[in-house]
Amino acid sequence: MDLIFPDINHLYCFAPLLIFYCIHLRSKRPVSPKGCRRLGLSADRSNIQDEYDPEYSQGVPKSQTDADGRSAWRIKALFTYPIKSCAGVELDVADVVPTGLQYDRQFCFAEYMTPQPGSPGPAQPHWTMRTMREGPFCRLALIHPEIWVPDPTAYDYHADLEEVKSRGVLIIKYPRPSDSGVLFYLRKLAIFFGIIPSHLSFRVPLSPPASRLNTYPSTPVKVWKDEPFAYDYAQHVPSSLRDFLCPSDPSSSSSSSSSSSPRGPVTLFRVDPSHHREIFRCAPRKEELGFQTVTGFADAYPLHLLNLASVQDVAARCEESIPRLSVRRFRANIIIQGPEAYAEDEWKRIQISPSSTSISKSQDQPPCSNQHAKDPEAGVEIYTVCRTMRCKLPNVDPDTGIRHRNEPDRTLKSYRCIDPGDYTNAALGMQLVPAAQEFTLSVGDAVSVLETGEHFYIKMLAPGEKVEGV
Repeated sequence: MDLIFPDINHLYCFAPLLIFYCIHLRSKRPVSPKGCRRLGLSADRSNIQDEYDPEYSQGVPKSQTDADGRSAWRIKALFTYPIKSCAGVELDVADVVPTGLQYDRQFCFAEYMTPQPGSPGPAQPHWTMRTMREGPFCRLALIHPEIWVPDPTAYDYHADLEEVKSRGVLIIKYPRPSDSGVLFYLRKLAIFFGIIPSHLSFRVPLSPPASRLNTYPSTPVKVWKDEPFAYDYAQHVPSSLRDFLCPSDPSSSSSSSSSSSPRGPVTLFRVDPSHHREIFRCAPRKEELGFQTVTGFADAYPLHLLNLASVQDVAARCEESIPRLSVRRFRANIIIQGPEAYAEDEWKRIQISPSSTSISKSQDQPPCSNQHAKDPEAGVEIYTVCRTMRCKLPNVDPDTGIRHRNEPDRTLKSYRCIDPGDYTNAALGMQLVPAAQEFTLSVGDAVSVLETGEHFYIKMLAPGEKVEGV
């Protein structure tokens, strides 16, 4: 007991205070959104819980099936990332919409920047999207969103609920701040006895309700070279979240590269559906698809695919620095198993088809229509438009928010700078543009290759800038 309290008498002194404190905290425990159900796998389930199994490092013939009759080349796992650079939500089944997986990168945190005289970039104050690439923002990895969608079968469902009018709720969880003294022990006991959760949380509407749209100003946010308009959700963001992302003491950041200069205000933005970012670089043209490729706050394309064998090859090469390199570091939407390492480098078009053993959607969540295939069961054609060029973001451990000084970036650059369009950066994974705007993907869906060929990654272009020979 001496490890917790200096003197046993303190326990009796603090007992009344503990009781009242716990009652106070219990009254503030979050309540599940009315009329909604949570999307995603439970905390004790994951389709990549065996991701380190060496069997995935070996490619298998695409015609092969396993003991359960499943295609050898298939979707292993699906992830959507509601908030840019924050933790993902793993799914068994995912609807694809024009911007990618539904709910994927529909939110981002942005910092208000006031340029100093003579500094590069925009001369006027502006909001700039922040990711785990920058300074203390590697803490974004520790922010866990939950997607709650309206459920007409719920006992408390009603069409007039705010949660229903906003098409659902996003609950955003983040670590509690550290306490000192008596409050530290009281909070520790309250968490231990389940009186309060270990994380703080707040909730935001998945979409601004039409009746309150004027309370969410549509504001330009700088996303690389684009400045799409997005809804400002500042009214929902608690000061404790801002303090968590940008602590006043830079030395307390989990990043070794924190700057001592003061940070600007940070808040949350939601994609304005009338201002999606149009995608042209490497993507098939509108005349070919019948629609314009768009995305929200994703880096460049609607979907991102990773081959588990390729990640295992990277992991084996940097095992001394990172003993267990998770595929989650690379933040893909679609993780596949079956092909040998880096087979995907040469894919130009693939097809993803429902398997008889794919995980089916629940009856209260009907699938989107497959507008591309004449037969919805035949699958959907997807263009693998270019390789994914890697920055240092995967150096951040998704479980701790701590950035490794070198890996896996150093290892990747030692042998994966292979793309003729950009030999300065390493490539891992593929960027995808579907040939249909709406369809459904499931874990277990079969993957087949329709066309292979060379890729030429084109660096991000300024408006009007051209690449010679392209």
